[in-house]
Amino acid sequence: MSKQENFILSQEELSRINSKEGILELLKSKDFDLEKVLKKLKYSENMDCLQEELIKLQNWMINSDKRVLIIFEGRDAAGKGGTIKRFTDGLMPRYHRVIALPKPSETEKGQWYFQRYTAHLPTADEIVLFDRSWYNRAVVEPVNSFCTAEQYEHFLSQVNDFEKMLVNEGIYIFKFWLDITKEEQENRFNERRTDPLKQWKIGPVDAKAQELWDNYTKYRDIMFKQTDSKHCPWIFVNADNKKKTRIECIKYVLNALDYEGKSDSKISLKPDKEVINLHRNL
Repeated sequence: MSKQENFILSQEELSRINSKEGILELLKSKDFDLEKVLKKLKYSENMDCLQEELIKLQNWMINSDKRVLIIFEGRDAAGKGGTIKRFTDGLMPRYHRVIALPKPSETEKGQWYFQRYTAHLPTADEIVLFDRSWYNRAVVEPVNSFCTAEQYEHFLSQVNDFEKMLVNEGIYIFKFWLDITKEEQENRFNERRTDPLKQWKIGPVDAKAQELWDNYTKYRDIMFKQTDSKHCPWIFVNADNKKKTRIECIKYVLNALDYEGKSDSKISLKPDKEVINLHRNL
């Protein structure tokens, strides 16, 4: 009997779905992995609570003209896009933007490096989430020879001052680095290659990520050392578990900001330090 056939419900069974206990008993009788189902239900419940808090945060920002910038960097296939989607699912579209810039045009190549990013910074009332950012020049570009050594060094000499200006301007900045093991990255790449709905996620840079693993690690560590500042620290995320990554990143932002209604949260907003922490405290 297939799993689909096994889950055909009789009228008597349907009548039992009137409570949480009844649903759990039904799942047991149908030979479902109850522990897996409970984990999914708990994740969904937690995410609903956190998205309610994000709406409170957004309302607070609108009423007080606050600006929030959230940067997502990390290994290829580390879950940046999925985490961003959970951040934005319940937000009012008018007051948030997701920025994922393509490779620079010829005109942009002739500009100050940070120029094309400044056009996308948050205005009053707004949350902006960068799916990769100016930190392309710290890791992806030097690893793949997309920039010169001089351009790389010039970036490192400017980025801390650039971010300090943004913070002094009143922008709240969160810099997340999502990190996964080499084995987990390979598993996710294999999943993308075999899933028609995910194949678009595999690009030329992704294809070389495993081969260049050690080089990525080298430039990542240099980036941490030179750009982990007091005014704009790196937040390191152990991202092998996608669901925990999403939950803990949202908690981290909510926990850091004193928005109206925070004390009424239905869920603890304290981040799990086994999953997420300031890089310099690791």
